[in-house]
Amino acid sequence: MKFHADKSSLLKLLQRIQGVVEKRNTKPILANVYIEAADGRIVTMATDLEIFIKDACEGAVMEEGAVTVNAKKLFDIVKELPEGDIDFSTDGERLTVKGSKAIFHLPGIAASEFPAFPAIDESTLRRVDPETLDTMIIHTAFAVSTDETRYNINGFLMEREDSRIRFVTTDGHRLAVVEGEAEGMEGDASEGVILPRKGVAELKRLLEEKEEPLLFGLSEKSAVARQGDTYVYIRLIDGDFPDYRQVIPRDNDKKAVAERSELLAALRRVSILSTDKIKGVRFNFSKQKLTLSFASPDVGDATEELDIRYDDEELEAAFNARYFIDVLEVLDDEEVMLELKDNASPVKLLPVGRDDYTYIVMPMRL
Repeated sequence: MKFHADKSSLLKLLQRIQGVVEKRNTKPILANVYIEAADGRIVTMATDLEIFIKDACEGAVMEEGAVTVNAKKLFDIVKELPEGDIDFSTDGERLTVKGSKAIFHLPGIAASEFPAFPAIDESTLRRVDPETLDTMIIHTAFAVSTDETRYNINGFLMEREDSRIRFVTTDGHRLAVVEGEAEGMEGDASEGVILPRKGVAELKRLLEEKEEPLLFGLSEKSAVARQGDTYVYIRLIDGDFPDYRQVIPRDNDKKAVAERSELLAALRRVSILSTDKIKGVRFNFSKQKLTLSFASPDVGDATEELDIRYDDEELEAAFNARYFIDVLEVLDDEEVMLELKDNASPVKLLPVGRDDYTYIVMPMRL
């Protein structure tokens, strides 16, 4: 194999795959990037066997061929080389990289040993609104579980109902439910599919670029996104997402309305003293007033009052302030409503006047 290509084009390809390259030494070739030169194009591919990313750019190909080399090392090399064309050539499985007066030699593994990119039925891909998809991810990502032992909630439940698509995430302590228009995302999601956290992170990187239209498709076991020459293939999580509807309270009869920005700022201040061991902030609801407080004999205490709209009986409950902050940070609505029942029941948090965003936070013991 022998070719040269522009640094900026190559760097973009190599940077895109860094998030999916396997960091553990379970299978050495998964730490490599597959590089193929043919027909005036340079194709790169990387995978951790759950996510596959394939991309391409133009290049001057003198000899066709393919090889795999360490993805991180090659990325670091290309990043530090001067602007302009970079020359690549192979001698067996050894890759030579030349840029300006610098020469690098990298040991490789045969391209034939690299996992094949899964077959994709292009006819199943539909154009989707990237802003809708991006917004739904932003407003639910923070509630995804990172507990690897609970694999069925290590991702985003995606389900369709009529003309609406719904994203749901939970970590067992909180729940996020967001709805949007389903145009282009119908696929086989009517029964619900679970997109893994890492796969959605790669999908979001595509959404942020917004250089070309985004195509998206779902099948029984996978999701595929395409933007220009870039393909992201995601294996779905094979598991049952919890019945989140049972968690959403239906009889929270006490309602409080607060200015989102004021509540967010107050929670940030009061929770400054919180620690990994003591995270709970007390919420005391009284007539037209919310008092937030935190106390620890080892760290200190803090209290702040806010003017709110609340006409029900006095109620005090404790919540992890971080869970509220995560929600309030992604919303841009002026006011939020807190629906409560008692200090042992979950609180329902949603923007005033909207029903497409719903958040549930479980209480802590007082």
